[in-house]
Amino acid sequence: MNNNGGSSLIILALPLLLLAWMFWSANRRTKRMRDFNSALDVGDEVVTSSGIFGTIRHLDDVSAHIEVAEGMILRFDRRAVAMKQADVTPPPINRAQTDDSSAPGQ
Repeated sequence: MNNNGGSSLIILALPLLLLAWMFWSANRRTKRMRDFNSALDVGDEVVTSSGIFGTIRHLDDVSAHIEVAEGMILRFDRRAVAMKQADVTPPPINRAQTDDSSAPGQ
């Protein structure tokens, strides 16, 4: 029994299935980002895609003005806002003792 037809069909179907899956996942990711961007609001604490933490002070269709320190507002492309700070779990801070009595040479 010769199974060349079945093998050819699998070889043809696998790349097509891979392409379909890639398009589906890209569309899903785009929809998720569109929903996230439309849910942003002034006052939200966010993180940009470059890792800058701040609070949204102004939004328009193209940009987000984010306050990164008191009185310092940076303008970002709205698509650069990656996530809300509530979604981020910061690593534990290891604070070294900073009083003068523990400084070397004193």
